Amino acid sequence: MVLKRPYPPILRRSQYPKILETRKEIEKHVNELLHMAVVRKIGHNEIVRVTTPVLITWNDDKSILCGDFRAFNKSTEADRYPIPRIPHALDKLSKAKYITKTD
Repeated sequence: MVLKRPYPPILRRSQYPKILETRKEIEKHVNELLHMAVVRKIGHNEIVRVTTPVLITWNDDKSILCGDFRAFNKSTEADRYPIPRIPHALDKLSKAKYITKTD
């Protein structure tokens, strides 16, 4: 993701209303991310662009933590090199002698 210049102002939004159970689940996800060093706590004087956490829950009681980044969309540039379309990639593969798979 590339941000346009000048950088957007700090985006601080009030959180969406959440029930206690949802807040506990969000806190659990955040603690896991802190433990894995995916996110870090910030100091009170650090400039940060903040998003509102959104918890998505499936029927089997599994959940995932997402962010509401709609406010950032106005400040980002479009990807000039999108992922190639599958039919175009398959056309290139049709002439291949060997096809390998790497993870």
